Amino acid sequence: MSRRVGLWLLALLLTLGSAVFQRLTGPTQPVRGRVTLGGAEIRLRLLRSHGGDGDQPVVVKVADPAVTGTVAWRRYPTNDPYASLPMIRDGEALKAALPHQPPAGKLEYQVQLARGGEKALFPERPAITRFKGAVSAAILAPHISAMFTGMLVANAAGLLALRGERRLFRISLVVIALLSIGGLFLGPLVQKAAFGAYWTGWPFGSDLTDNKTAVAVLAWVVAAFRARGGRDARIAVVVAAVVTLAVFMVPHSAWGSQVDWSKLPPPK
Repeated sequence: MSRRVGLWLLALLLTLGSAVFQRLTGPTQPVRGRVTLGGAEIRLRLLRSHGGDGDQPVVVKVADPAVTGTVAWRRYPTNDPYASLPMIRDGEALKAALPHQPPAGKLEYQVQLARGGEKALFPERPAITRFKGAVSAAILAPHISAMFTGMLVANAAGLLALRGERRLFRISLVVIALLSIGGLFLGPLVQKAAFGAYWTGWPFGSDLTDNKTAVAVLAWVVAAFRARGGRDARIAVVVAAVVTLAVFMVPHSAWGSQVDWSKLPPPK
């Protein structure tokens, strides 16, 4: 019993580790950094994702009233000229707002701070942010739960196979069910709410979030087929577990949905 508990704890650590890695390396993580003006250090945190209605806030905390700021932005990817937004002081912060875009619309932007004749630009390469529609918690919560649990069971199945377990058909079916519910059923509902399309992976697009889910489910279908009738399928299950761990470490939203600006009217 203690060995089995230890195995599930290790599976949980693998799952949490991959989730944290994916979260920290994804393209929607805020850009963080610092600049120096007047001998004082200013920390910045620029958002790279905005959901729901309304404009995307750009906020820089800087108590020095002598510091002013502007935000340069344009649609991404385009050769549009940059537009400039003045940042308005609100107490100890400078604030502006990037104009709302359609779902999957992207903007690139930079913040320029100034104090007297001294200026600082951040980030060196413009940050890219993507707009999305609001996703109901009634869809999002079970989607995340099913995917997380599916990843946990997949890791446990792989460890069981490495330990010599031969009866792996049922646990393979559990993984298929969880990943299918979370990724192939609820996933498209989340995608539709956020970006206006149910599926943007192969063969309709290159969205890695969709494609990697399909690859993981396919790997487990092969493993379950090999394990049917109690057959020894340890190698297939280990391979499926490794494939699942690898694809879920791909940053979420990489190569994600993106508006084709050539099909939309130019901004006013």
